[in-house]
Amino acid sequence: MKVAWRFVWAGSMAILLPACGGGSSTPSPSPTPSPGDTATITIANNAVSPRNITIARGSQVTFVNNDSRTHEMYSNPHPEHTDCPEINDVGSLNAGQNRQTGNMNTVRTCGYHDHNQSTVVSLQGTITVQ
Repeated sequence: MKVAWRFVWAGSMAILLPACGGGSSTPSPSPTPSPGDTATITIANNAVSPRNITIARGSQVTFVNNDSRTHEMYSNPHPEHTDCPEINDVGSLNAGQNRQTGNMNTVRTCGYHDHNQSTVVSLQGTITVQ
């Protein structure tokens, strides 16, 4: 009789264990940005963070100035600012201010910089629109 119960117990475990969520080793995909979302770029200590971001077509980017000085964020190239005019909506940000780009509707990669410090690499970055 003991042998029979062992088979019943073993059979039950074989059925129940797979249902316990053994999990998959396949990583879940990263979330895809949705149109209308807003990403944020923070300016602090004379640097932007993150420097490079990816957003969905139709989204905006908010620039937050947590630095102690004014920054003027514009599209590349300097000084024309013609590559991605939506970035030019940010313009001049006093310390503590934030402002959004226009809706980024064209799929492309847009460079940006601080107009008054156009050669400072820590104040340059890209926004990739997918």
